Amino acid sequence: MGEKENSRKEAAAKIIAAPNKFKVCESCGSIVMKKADVCPNCNAYRFDESPETVVAQAEILAARAPLSIEHEDYN
Repeated sequence: MGEKENSRKEAAAKIIAAPNKFKVCESCGSIVMKKADVCPNCNAYRFDESPETVVAQAEILAARAPLSIEHEDYN
């Protein structure tokens, strides 16, 4: 198992343990802190705050390879 895969699963476990602290961007599917006004990835402002949706999205994201471009990809 790769380092990125482990970190994604660890992040998902933290989100699943406290889904009320997060919300899912309805535009790109990112999980963000509930206090965010706009998505830091796509600048959208519509979110699904239901804990069921947050948990389901965390499980999906933990099970697949990352698809977004990260800062390290530019180096």
